Amino acid sequence: MEKRYLLGFDIGSSSVKASLVDADSGKCVASAFYPETEAPITAVKAGWAEQDPQMWWDNAKLSLKKIMQMSAAKADEIKAIGISYQMHGLVCVDKNHNVLRPAIIWCDSRAVPYGDKAFNALGAETCLTHILNSPGNFTAAKLAWVKENEPSVYDNIYKVMLPGDYIAMRLSGVANTTISGLSEGMFWDFKECKPAQFLLDYYGIDNSLLCDTVPTFSIHSKVSRLAAAETGLAEGTPITYRAGDQPNNALSLNVFNPGEIASTAGTSGVVYGVLGDVNYDPKSRVNTFAHVNHTDTQTRLGVLLCINGTGMLNAWIRRNIAPSGIGYAEMNQLAEKISIGSEGVSVIPFGNGAERVLENKETGCAIRGINFNKHGREHIIRAAQEGIVFSFCYGMEVMQQMGMNIKKIHAGKANMFLSDIFRNTLAGVSGATIELYDTDGSVGAAKGAGIGAGIYKDNNEAFATLEKLSVIEPDESRRAEYLRAYAEWKEHLEMLICK
Repeated sequence: MEKRYLLGFDIGSSSVKASLVDADSGKCVASAFYPETEAPITAVKAGWAEQDPQMWWDNAKLSLKKIMQMSAAKADEIKAIGISYQMHGLVCVDKNHNVLRPAIIWCDSRAVPYGDKAFNALGAETCLTHILNSPGNFTAAKLAWVKENEPSVYDNIYKVMLPGDYIAMRLSGVANTTISGLSEGMFWDFKECKPAQFLLDYYGIDNSLLCDTVPTFSIHSKVSRLAAAETGLAEGTPITYRAGDQPNNALSLNVFNPGEIASTAGTSGVVYGVLGDVNYDPKSRVNTFAHVNHTDTQTRLGVLLCINGTGMLNAWIRRNIAPSGIGYAEMNQLAEKISIGSEGVSVIPFGNGAERVLENKETGCAIRGINFNKHGREHIIRAAQEGIVFSFCYGMEVMQQMGMNIKKIHAGKANMFLSDIFRNTLAGVSGATIELYDTDGSVGAAKGAGIGAGIYKDNNEAFATLEKLSVIEPDESRRAEYLRAYAEWKEHLEMLICK
C-alpha cells in the first residue's frame, strides 16, 4: 500500500517546526525545529521587533530536511502541505517577490498610534461593526507606518502578506491569502464580506497590494519547480491549508464549533473560543477574527483573549520566591499544601505591561493579603497560579457577554496545564470540563492540509486519532470555595482598576 504523508510547518518567532503525519494512521512520524536556540528578533528602536523572512524560509528547509531523514519518507509520498504561522506580521515584497524590508512581527508596537488614530477618526461603531476590532497594532496599521515613514519602500510594494503567506509564496511562486488571514490584519470587512475598503481609504492604501483570497481548506497553490529543487519536495505537491497560530492551535485541538474553547498557558496565556454569530466586544477587550472554517454562508469567528504575563509570572515566582534550584513540579507540590484561596493571599498577574482585557490599563503585578505570622512562600506560589486562572476567567466573562456558552476547554498537556492546581482551579471557577490532548501546531497544520486536500472528509475524520490524555471535571463539592476565592480576587482587581 502506498504511503501517504501530510507535511505541516509552524512558522514561529522563536523557531520553525516541521512535522510529517501519516495520513492513514493520523500519527506524527517525525518532527524537527530550527534553530535549536531561539531565533533572533531585531529591535532597532524600543518597541520594535523585526525578523528577516529569509530566516524563516531557511529554517523551514532545515526542519524539512531533518524530518525527511528521520522518516525515510519519499518526496512524492507527501500529498499535501499546511502552514501555521505567527499572526499579525507584515511582509512586503516587490513584483519579483523579493522582500523589501525586514518583517514587522506581531510583538512590534510602533504602529499603535496609527491604529488608535484611525479608530478615533473613523469611529468606534464603524470599526467594530465592520472589522470587529480597533485597527490597533495589527497589520494594516503597520503598513500605514511603512507608508508614512518609508515611502521608498512603500512605492515598490507589489503585495503585502502575513508570514504564512510568504512561506506559501516561496514554496509555490504564488502570492495569495485567506479571509482568516485578512481578518487578523484588519483588512476584512465582515459587514460587507469583502476587503475593508473604508480602512484602506483612510490610510490611503491601494487595495491592489492585498493578495487574492482562497478558501482556507482548498488547493491554494502547488510546489514550483524552483522550490522543488531547493527543498527536495516534489513539484506539484499541493499547499492546501494555512492559518495563524491561534486559529491553528484551535484546529489542532479539534475546536471548530460555537462554544468550543482552546487554551494555551505558556509565556503568555490564550483563551480562544468559537462564536457562531458576528459579534464583538464594544470595549475591545478581546479580539475577534475569522476562524479557519468561517465562510460566507457559515459564521465561525475566533474570539481571542490574551493574558500577557502568564508563564512569565510563574517563571518570576520560581526565580525570586521559590526555594533556590527547584523546578515547576516541585513548586506545584509546595502549592498543593495550601488550601483553595491561598488563605487570603491573592496575586494580580498583570506585571508585563498594559493588558487589553483591562482596556489597556496597566495595573502592574500586586500581591495582597500577606500575614507575616502565617503566610510563607508556598502561599504566594499557589496564589500566583490562582491569579493566572482568575485572569483567564475574568476575560472569559467578556466572551460569555458576547454570547459564548463555555462548557468545554481543550488544551495541550503542556506548560501550566501540567499543574493540577491550575487545571482544577480553572475547571472549578469556570464550571467547564477540561480535556488535555497530545498535539502541536505543526501536526495540526498537517491535518488541516489533509482536510484541504480532501484526504479527510471533515475535521472529525482528521482528528479521530487525536489522543486525549486526561479529562478534568469541575469538582462541584468545592465549587463554592473556588468561586469565593475568585470573587475576592476580582474585588481586589477592580479596586486597582478604579485607582
